[in-house]
Amino acid sequence: MNRRVFFAWFIFGLLAACAVLAAMKPVHAATPEEKAAAEVKIDNFSFSPTELTVAAGTTVTWVNQDDVPHTVVGTGGAFKSKALDTDDKFSFTFDKAGTYAYFCGVHPMMTGKIVVK
Repeated sequence: MNRRVFFAWFIFGLLAACAVLAAMKPVHAATPEEKAAAEVKIDNFSFSPTELTVAAGTTVTWVNQDDVPHTVVGTGGAFKSKALDTDDKFSFTFDKAGTYAYFCGVHPMMTGKIVVK
């Protein structure tokens, strides 16, 4: 193979590698602000979403948009809110991976789950 052909293939390969690298998305670690964005709404005697997956270190906030008081109680005892009236909020930061089931202490048929990865 002569030098020109080798050099042309070399340049072509280099440009192709640069194009592939430019098209790749960088790995993005969640910022504290992004982690803080997790919210569960309480309305019509239900938690929405009923299951939420978040990264470790995320603060989840429950907001009562119902007309009656509700509580948020972790079944493993990790967290427990006071009675939340309309528009009241309760927040908890999930630092460890795992699955955290919870319910309303006033209305035990209301259940939810936080999955922390």
